[in-house]
Amino acid sequence: MEDSHGTVQDSSAPDNPGRAGVAAAAAPGAWEAHTVVTGGGRFAHPSDGPWASPVDVRRETSGMDRVVTAAINRFTQGISPASVVGAYADWLVHLNGSPGTLQELSARAARQFARLCLYASQAPLNAPLQPCISPLPQDHRFDAPEWQQWPFNVIYQSFLCSQQWWHHATRDVRGVTRHHEHLVTFLTRQWIDVFSPSNWLLTNPQVLRATAQERGANLLRGAQFWWQDYVKKLAEESPEGTEQFQPGVAVAVTPGKVVFRNHLIELIQYGAQTPTVYHDPVLIIPSWILKYYILDLSPHNSLVRYLVERGHTVFMVSWRNPGSEDRDLAMDDYLKQGVLRAVDAVSAICPHARINGVGYCLGGTLLAIAAALLARNGDERLQSMTLLASQLDFTEPGELGLFIDASQLAFLEDVMWEKGYLEGKQMSGAFAMLNSRDLLWSRMVRDYLMGERQPLSDLNAWNSDTTRMPYRQHREYLEWLYLNNDLAEGRYRVDGRAIALTDIHVPIFAVGTARDTVSPWRSVYKLHLLTDCEVTFCLSSGGHNVGVVNPPEPGVQRSYQVATRNADGRYVDPDSWLAATPVREGSWWPDFQAWLSQHSGSQVPAPSVGSVAAGYPPLDDAPGTYVLIR
Repeated sequence: MEDSHGTVQDSSAPDNPGRAGVAAAAAPGAWEAHTVVTGGGRFAHPSDGPWASPVDVRRETSGMDRVVTAAINRFTQGISPASVVGAYADWLVHLNGSPGTLQELSARAARQFARLCLYASQAPLNAPLQPCISPLPQDHRFDAPEWQQWPFNVIYQSFLCSQQWWHHATRDVRGVTRHHEHLVTFLTRQWIDVFSPSNWLLTNPQVLRATAQERGANLLRGAQFWWQDYVKKLAEESPEGTEQFQPGVAVAVTPGKVVFRNHLIELIQYGAQTPTVYHDPVLIIPSWILKYYILDLSPHNSLVRYLVERGHTVFMVSWRNPGSEDRDLAMDDYLKQGVLRAVDAVSAICPHARINGVGYCLGGTLLAIAAALLARNGDERLQSMTLLASQLDFTEPGELGLFIDASQLAFLEDVMWEKGYLEGKQMSGAFAMLNSRDLLWSRMVRDYLMGERQPLSDLNAWNSDTTRMPYRQHREYLEWLYLNNDLAEGRYRVDGRAIALTDIHVPIFAVGTARDTVSPWRSVYKLHLLTDCEVTFCLSSGGHNVGVVNPPEPGVQRSYQVATRNADGRYVDPDSWLAATPVREGSWWPDFQAWLSQHSGSQVPAPSVGSVAAGYPPLDDAPGTYVLIR
């Protein structure tokens, strides 16, 4: 924690409730299922003293176990083999014990084979044919007209038939747990996608045509691109082109000053760009698993600049990229030294004002925890809350939840143990797996087979600027939020007492994105069930990042839906909401800014940056120093 001067003090003593792993069941007797790991490998419980009862002490992991796990991780890239084997065993045992299902799958295979044989017999005639199967709407691998020529039409139809059959084979098998079914379906799809004919030279007509036209020059360029990427990966350097998007030079260039710094955060206050500003400031909390400047990219797509240019005083938290020395930083530290310390600073710099909190992804989840804590304590400094692609209920976390179970968490714990953190490249690799068709295979075909290097965008450059996650905090948030769903179910504790989201009574503006695989919009929508306040919900086109970084730009196709539920309004399920809410063309940013202005008070003269009198003098120019830590 910190003293009155902002100096970080050691709070790792066992009697400190914040660093003792305070997340247990709300009711006595339920603690056995919620014992948590401390940084040293021992287990703490908030209501039974600093160490867990011997009734449920789990065996401390030995050094040999961790060494073996670390070695396995080099081949599995952070995925627990036990989790995968258990899922496939569950599926295979139940499938073999379902003769009716096996008979149905055999009949389906026979029907598909018959249709495919008929199609293949007519395909060489080059006559217009009705395909056996059409790709899914989001699958554009076979859109080019070359795929309709023989023999490539037969090849890709065979692939799609096989892909469809395996999809049916891995789903709806009676007795298989839901998590195992989703994991088996996902991993099987990933494995099948490896053998897509679009990924290989001899079965991709577009690549063959380019190779013939260029006499192999495309393959030579592709080989050079592959070698450049391989060398950079060995040297652990950023991908080619990222040097054009240095924070403070090409991105994160909105003028501002660092006005507070502790071991965990830098707080940036952006300079006013209008003669008058709204009375109540905006405090943005980004996720700690990414660099903050996704919300301050290039000037044309910076949400920060957009708000500042319209009269809002904006503060931004920039998380420090942790190292080995930060292994014992906990969720409690990110809450108190991060969000709540930023709230204290903003309140001191802008006295008599209330704060409009904005959180992105897990930053929004942490902001909601802070809001519930402030409400529990009768602290009314929060004026409104905005959640951008942020989940509060984690029972349906999308495909990211496939990698979160007890086996996976134990595996990750051992992987993180030696260094004290999880490498950012492992997290980015997991995100790439969620959309491997577009983020991995299509890029490899374009770069290495077509020999076409697509210019790097600011968003792609930001995505490669990865961050690390400290051992203890990463373990805690995965277990408490994703695995146990403690926040939504009333078990998340701060200072030994549970917090409740229903205590939050400030207006909420929540944004979900239509194609989000990290925070599915229907999961984000569940905040309607968890809060009793006014909720304005906006569904934006795009995915987790593009749906949020969504500026008004001419000629760019964007759309959104937005509607408000009053505090005493009745619940509407997400599908009914989707059907009843009209679609609007363009960006949701103007609607958000209009909503924000309604909760920001009257116009006042633009203030100076920081406050020497309050003890928050300007320290450095934005973007600060923490964002530059690699």
